Amino acid sequence: MSTSLKKLIPTETTMKSNQELAQTIAKTLADSGLQHLRTSSPSLLSNLNPHITHLVLSDPILPPQSCLTFFNFLRRNPSLKPLRPNLQAHLTLFCRLHQANRFAQMKNVVNTIVHNDRLQCQVSHIVSLIETGSYERDSVKKLFDMLFRVYVNTEMFEEAFGVFDHVYKNGLEIEERSCFAGLLALKKCNEVDKCLCLFDRMREKGLVTVYSMTLVINELCKRGELERAKRLMGEMRGIGVEANVYTYNTIAKAYIERKDFGGVSEVLGLMKRSNVEYNVATYTLLIDWYGSCEKIGDVEKVFDEMHERGVEPDVYVYTSMINWNCRGGNLKRALFLFDEMTERRLVPNGHTYGALINGACKAGQMEMAEILLKEMQGKGIALNRVVCNTLIDGYCRKGMVDEAQRFRDVMEKKGLKADVYTYCNIARGLFKLNRNEEAKRSLLTMAERDVAPNSVCFTTLIDIYCKEGDFAEAKRVFQEMERKGERPNNVTYNVFIDGYTKKGKMKEAHEIKEEMECKGLMADSYTYSSLIHGECVAGNMDAALTLFDEMLQKGLTRNVVTYTIIISGLSKVGRKEAAFKLYDDMKKLSIIPDDRVYHSLNLNELVSVAALLWKGKDSSTVVKELLFGGYYGSSERKGVVKFQKRLQTINGCSLSYHLPTPPEGVLLFRWNIGTVRLYASVAGSAPIPALFFFTLGDSSNKFDFST
Repeated sequence: MSTSLKKLIPTETTMKSNQELAQTIAKTLADSGLQHLRTSSPSLLSNLNPHITHLVLSDPILPPQSCLTFFNFLRRNPSLKPLRPNLQAHLTLFCRLHQANRFAQMKNVVNTIVHNDRLQCQVSHIVSLIETGSYERDSVKKLFDMLFRVYVNTEMFEEAFGVFDHVYKNGLEIEERSCFAGLLALKKCNEVDKCLCLFDRMREKGLVTVYSMTLVINELCKRGELERAKRLMGEMRGIGVEANVYTYNTIAKAYIERKDFGGVSEVLGLMKRSNVEYNVATYTLLIDWYGSCEKIGDVEKVFDEMHERGVEPDVYVYTSMINWNCRGGNLKRALFLFDEMTERRLVPNGHTYGALINGACKAGQMEMAEILLKEMQGKGIALNRVVCNTLIDGYCRKGMVDEAQRFRDVMEKKGLKADVYTYCNIARGLFKLNRNEEAKRSLLTMAERDVAPNSVCFTTLIDIYCKEGDFAEAKRVFQEMERKGERPNNVTYNVFIDGYTKKGKMKEAHEIKEEMECKGLMADSYTYSSLIHGECVAGNMDAALTLFDEMLQKGLTRNVVTYTIIISGLSKVGRKEAAFKLYDDMKKLSIIPDDRVYHSLNLNELVSVAALLWKGKDSSTVVKELLFGGYYGSSERKGVVKFQKRLQTINGCSLSYHLPTPPEGVLLFRWNIGTVRLYASVAGSAPIPALFFFTLGDSSNKFDFST
């Protein structure tokens, strides 16, 4: 052994001297305290070294509090910087504090070990010091448990795994709650693979609980590994860890997000077989599920079931119910639920008011929306950008664009910067009012305010240029859109197609359709409806019918708009029989003709239709099949009289009617021979049938439909 190495190993005399000095310091601290040691025996401190410090802290005659006081004195005194406690002194102090159950101070010691640059070391070095020291097993176990926790909370996961492996290799253990803290930390950092790795270690050691299982299942569901999540749940059941309602809710939520009705039903079936009762969160999930599928009837059934089973709905359930009723257009029901909620002393939150304000805006009830907004702010709920954009959208839908712009200014004064949705909503509103220059200016100034346009903004601008017939500028915007990374979608291409068809440029419209399909976008019902309309206007009915048939071949829905366009086109070129065949097809498919169908035929066409029906058919058939109608108020009676006179030109056919003087409160007369009724819609009441006669031939063929 070299001379230099021998100098590092204390001799027997030195060790004896260190032991005696440590005992003296410990006794002085125990009897007289630190202050006496500093003033009366400064020489003792001047002879300190790491070994003596360790011996002092280990001395059983020194109480744990005195150990801590002495330790902090050495650590904080600038003049004793060379004598600051080393790693072994920290470990020794930890064990003394554990004996006194001083857990807060113990945690501080471990934090210092991990975060102090002077003390940081490999886990293996800590293990070596523990193995060479005389520390109680329980203290060592607690040390490693706390060390594991601090490592995971500090995101030092490799070190944490090192501690875990050492602990179980040496017959010790990490507490289950510390392992759960590790899973949470890994989840927070999106370290899913490491999270699963720790869970596997926990499973090997029998540390898995329903809470740790549910956490891992949630992470698997987020990754879309639902089958693996269900398999894990089954494996855990095999070792006695039963899933609870939160576990099932987690899997059900994942299926709902994927719109997998079969998966949701399977989870609900598992809950039933396992006798796991739904909780309020389960019902909230089901309400959102049925709502997203537009099954409002089922939403109400679930809500009723909650009450029947004695599960009290909370603010989140009511908010969800209000939201889906508003989306479904049932504002009255939403308001009733809101009142019921407050009667139960549940406090509406920002989302509740946001849903109700959205419903009011969708219904065009802007005054109600403003009242709700004031009430929301009066309850201390801060205005947010989503609610502001909802109101701005509502104003624009009502044509109140100036009010929308005023509200945008109020919004910005409150520190809420207008975003891309704000600008898009206002631009669309201006565009609908044919204030195109203002709409373009609104969109083009976004960049000046550091607001990046999205695909909706670009599409709106393209739409404006297309409607103006400026296709060159529309194409320039389209190219800029692609250059800025905003991918054109079906709506973008449909805007081009609609613009070309309305300008009679059918070749260009079809070329755009081909381009969108080449880029992997499928032409939708709107695409075909626009093309069919263009061909009908151009009188190319064979081309229009080809497109109409092509929709069916491609599995696209031919809705009332599509049928209206094709029926109108056929009527204009005199192909009435084909028009009525399509009308019969609509009825067979339960597609209800609305006033767009009736309005698609002008006065001359209506007379032609009546004549066509009259040929070879009895009067009741004519009444049932006559295809025309419309809305009119008292000011439009002249139009009805004019129609009557035209209809009387048909041989043997006449129309007689009685329109009573509109009572106060009458909003609108609805005349719809397609349904063989004349209604007077009175505010606040059901439609009232008016007297209606349709006479064919002699007076014996008179039909009274007033009932």
